[in-house]
Amino acid sequence: MGTDDPGRTGDRDGRNTIKAVDTSLSIVEALKRERTAKVSELAQLTGHSKANVYKHLNTLKAQGFVERDDDEFRLGLGYLDLGGLVREQLEGQHIIKPKIAEIADKTEEVAQYMVESNGKSVIVFKEVGHQGVSLRTRVGAQLPIHQVASGKAMLAFMPDARVDEIVQRHGLPAATENTITDPETLNDELAEIRERGYATNRSESTKKLFAVSVPVMSVSENVIGACTVSGPTHRMNDTGKTSQVVETLRSVTNEIELNLAHS
Repeated sequence: MGTDDPGRTGDRDGRNTIKAVDTSLSIVEALKRERTAKVSELAQLTGHSKANVYKHLNTLKAQGFVERDDDEFRLGLGYLDLGGLVREQLEGQHIIKPKIAEIADKTEEVAQYMVESNGKSVIVFKEVGHQGVSLRTRVGAQLPIHQVASGKAMLAFMPDARVDEIVQRHGLPAATENTITDPETLNDELAEIRERGYATNRSESTKKLFAVSVPVMSVSENVIGACTVSGPTHRMNDTGKTSQVVETLRSVTNEIELNLAHS
């Protein structure tokens, strides 16, 4: 089959997929990265013909998932409705959302709630405290799970087979010189996280960023997410500040778990 064949093909797991859907999603991903782009640019980025890209864009535009300004295309508001619905369906979201605001208020830093999806750490809720610095991450962002505190907090309480599956699929790419890129080193750190009950990110995803994260567990002791506080290293790396953040995270996640257990 050629690149623009709309028929079926196999994915990496051997299941059948629909090529036309793969094409549309590759165009959507390119628009997400570029923000706005012309047909010719999208064709070059995705490896599809301009004619085929144009047809897919028109189809997406008709459904409200792509908008057009002259010869430039961008993602449409149709995704906002889908994203809101997906978030509403997450376990305990009505309990967790106000607790993230509480964490941000108490720590005065950036507080986030993350879940694992498709082997990535995904931001579900984000609140900025009084001293919180502006981070590039946004709600819905999918982050390499081994680079961030929330991801390591969740990995630490996953079955070993799931951790191995994620590492084999996504690898351990580096974002900074501090990123863990060796599976053995990662396993050692996950063991430490299980022992102390929280994870840290010491400039492993972004230089001069320090983060602390505590997992949120279900009644059946399965990890369902993680609460995280992030801030500049010069402030967060202070022993007193770190202890305060850890104490706040533990207290709030304990409340979340109790509320989830009795909801």
